[in-house]
Amino acid sequence: MSELKDLSLKDQIFMRAYKWRRIDPVPWTPLKKPLAESRLGIVSSAGLSVPGQEPFNTKTKGGDPTFREIPGGTNVTELQENHRSQSWDHRGVAQDKNLAFPIDRARELVQSGRVGSLCDRHVSVMGSITAPGRFVRDYVPQIAEILVQEEVDVALLVPV
Repeated sequence: MSELKDLSLKDQIFMRAYKWRRIDPVPWTPLKKPLAESRLGIVSSAGLSVPGQEPFNTKTKGGDPTFREIPGGTNVTELQENHRSQSWDHRGVAQDKNLAFPIDRARELVQSGRVGSLCDRHVSVMGSITAPGRFVRDYVPQIAEILVQEEVDVALLVPV
């Protein structure tokens, strides 16, 4: 993980001036059943899409607030990364998309019996949304509805 001093001067200035939102209390929910009986969904902020989907718009001021559904049977090597931020090294994700969307590791957890099952639809959003109002208002409820429809017990959040 990079530190503030590792960023460009422009990004350091931005990070120091950014008005971070504080959510209090944090809306976590305790697990209601053992992980081995739970259905897992993945939510990644890597800006991933599958072939045929419109890529995230890296030019949208404040960040593209939309999301992409990632089918559960997706081959992770086919995922396309369109993350707008240059404040992190994209080479690792380019080499192994499981770093940003650990579907192969999740499948292994299901096979080993550590996790009950995986949902059929996962979600990717664009990280680095500096103006999150529209994202929170218009798209988070849709993402939550997908997870409810998929009967997800545990959402693995993969921040990038």
